[in-house]
Amino acid sequence: MIVSDNGTEFTSNAVLEWVQDRTFDWHYIAPGKPTQNAFCEAFNGRFRDECLNENLFRDLAHARHLIGAWVTDYNTRRPHSALGYQRPAAFAATCQPHRVPKPVASTARLSNINAPVLDQTG
Repeated sequence: MIVSDNGTEFTSNAVLEWVQDRTFDWHYIAPGKPTQNAFCEAFNGRFRDECLNENLFRDLAHARHLIGAWVTDYNTRRPHSALGYQRPAAFAATCQPHRVPKPVASTARLSNINAPVLDQTG
């Protein structure tokens, strides 16, 4: 089962069609109830407060650099109480490997970062 909020990125026809072709359930949290998805909301708040609100990004490369540094710090240097005060990278090393499914869509190519983007009307 996947649980997500009701954001447009999770309610598009493409996502709904993809879910229908799979053998699992997708459940949406109630509108205005972020506590129903507390793990994601806690991370999003921490990321916003500690990284996005603290930096002024000059361009995409600068944003990638600063966000990458924050992710490295978050995963390798900080102990997390939810993991018994272990660092996430150390905790992950103790976990059993599992099969990772192929992505549904291909990853974005960095060479296309300046490609035109459709606005909300198109």
